[in-house]
Amino acid sequence: MSPTSLVRRLRLRLGLPRRMFAQVLLMQVAIAAGVAVLATGLFLAPLSDQLDDQAMRRALSIAQTTAAQPQIASDLTTTPATAGGPVQREAERIRAATRAEYVVVMDRRGVRWSHPTAGEIGRLVSTDPGRALAGHEVMQIDDGTLGRTARGKVPLRDEKGRIVGAVSVGIAYDSVRARLLHTIPGLFAYAGGALAVGALAAWLISRRLQRQTRDLAFSDISALLAEREAMLHGIREGVVALDRTGRIRLLNDEARRLLGLGDEAVGRSLDEALGTGRTADVLAGRVTGTDLLTVRGQRVLVANRMPTDDGGAVATLRDRTELEQLGRELDSTRGLIDALRAQDHEHANRMHTLLGLLELEMYDDAVEFVGEVVGDHRATSEEVAEKIQDPLLAALLVGKATVAAERGVALRLSERTGLPDRLVAPQGLVTVVGNLVDNALDAVAATPHARVEVELRAEGRAVTLVVRDTGPGIPVEQRELIFTEGWSTKQRPAHRERGIGLSLVRRLTERQGGTARVDEAAGGGAEFTVVLPEALTESVAEEPAAANTVAEEESR
Repeated sequence: MSPTSLVRRLRLRLGLPRRMFAQVLLMQVAIAAGVAVLATGLFLAPLSDQLDDQAMRRALSIAQTTAAQPQIASDLTTTPATAGGPVQREAERIRAATRAEYVVVMDRRGVRWSHPTAGEIGRLVSTDPGRALAGHEVMQIDDGTLGRTARGKVPLRDEKGRIVGAVSVGIAYDSVRARLLHTIPGLFAYAGGALAVGALAAWLISRRLQRQTRDLAFSDISALLAEREAMLHGIREGVVALDRTGRIRLLNDEARRLLGLGDEAVGRSLDEALGTGRTADVLAGRVTGTDLLTVRGQRVLVANRMPTDDGGAVATLRDRTELEQLGRELDSTRGLIDALRAQDHEHANRMHTLLGLLELEMYDDAVEFVGEVVGDHRATSEEVAEKIQDPLLAALLVGKATVAAERGVALRLSERTGLPDRLVAPQGLVTVVGNLVDNALDAVAATPHARVEVELRAEGRAVTLVVRDTGPGIPVEQRELIFTEGWSTKQRPAHRERGIGLSLVRRLTERQGGTARVDEAAGGGAEFTVVLPEALTESVAEEPAAANTVAEEESR
């Protein structure tokens, strides 16, 4: 039998409650009762000693007061020890006034000169008076002829300060015990009152706990926590929990991966953990809406935020990077399909024209027509390949030129264009060029004399990209907003979100230490400029020349 099942069976057998509310209440009442009993015991334990000490000090005080009367010392030395003597009368007066058990005056031999029982006068005391007769004051609990008493003994001195006897005063010990027993009921009453208050407080706390935990059992809460951990770390969505001050209190594994955070982010604010930007604004609720787009590193994320009852919030993150890439590929594919469809239509027209020329036996015109058609396409490809030596960029621009031609847009390379095949990260530059050209084509579509100009030039290891168009341009107040994730003036397509392309352009540029900005073109429209300072590898063209120079000098 497992320990868990054994505990469960034992709890059922003992009749222990299952609900957490009842268990907490029972435990708190038990703790309050235990504390009350412990406090009562701790109070009673020293109380008996305190009462004994008070009784002994009272007896000693009476003995001191009695011994301080000079008449008693004088009568002790001048009168006999009789039941009607002056010492006995004074001692009895003091005993009656102080309600002591006895007041005994003795001489230096230990013979009593006073006692509550007249028959004891003239006899030796029952306990050793040596210390008192030696000049010391004594406090003790002891047994004598009158039973157990709290005693105080002091020396009795004459006018010259000589010890002529001693005074012993006793307080009945039964009165001390009676005081102790009289105190216990009141103490128990206070303890019971404290226990009642504690039980009421425990009940109120347990009721609140019952509401907050929705009357669940400890086993249910444990199971919920286990399920929560399994769910949080098993789902493929990132989960970020925030407290009411905006600090991160929970990150699941997927959120750590998507945001690039570690354990150190827990307990910090979003701005401290993520830095200022759209991602922090979306998660903090400063940007409202559903399915909000944001870019974190190389990832495109979709975020949703849900407030919680305690003033915090839970944000979920989904990775849309692959979907965005597929959407862009779909857009490119659709563009190519449209271009091919247009080319097919144009090719059919050209074939019909060529067939007509051949049927009319206009062979020279047919040869000239074919040469013009082939020459235009070849001229565009050769121009791009001559100025752009990187094969990826060259292929991209040739394809974009074909698409632009079918959309009625003239895509041209600037005369200043010249890019060697030494790119450090050609894929990144392809993404930047593709996004800027696509945006330019969209901006000038359906406008008269539409034209897009691309300029790519190398200056040392730096690459400068300029894309100009003849579109409506970008208003000054929107020239920074267009680089923000999710911002777009275009209608959202069904398969993906807008407002990602220019944000990726700026992020890719800044990641390589470059800059991206937009200005107004010279002839109107927009002019995007991207500068990548470390985009090219070191040139090795001078190394052979340098080697030849060294060889010539050595031959001389």
